[in-house]
Amino acid sequence: MEILAGRTILRPSDYDVALEFYGDVLGLAIYREYPGGTVFFAGQSLIEVATHGGSARPQHFEGALWLQVRDVYNAEAELVTKGVPIVRGARQEPWGLHELWIADPDGIPIVLVQIPADHPLRRDTR
Repeated sequence: MEILAGRTILRPSDYDVALEFYGDVLGLAIYREYPGGTVFFAGQSLIEVATHGGSARPQHFEGALWLQVRDVYNAEAELVTKGVPIVRGARQEPWGLHELWIADPDGIPIVLVQIPADHPLRRDTR
């Protein structure tokens, strides 16, 4: 099997609120709009907010969205000024990444991550 592309599809309880959060609050650029959904750029990935395909039953998302930012501390300050509740403040984790935890309007965890210059994810270890 050859995977050519991927995206995360979210089915929010309130489509308009989700669009405002991902588009206006997080500032993600729109990749594509179609009847029933909007797809946002998220770095090397895509996040699709869809009004279709759901079961209409309450859902609980067990995962998290992992989004890399240049400066997690500036991102935290910006989000606070926009009134976004901070689930866990920005700090350096034992594995070396700087992480900030927030949630979207449906409670989906979002981890904003800053990768330090000396972290193995930034270095070519070949």
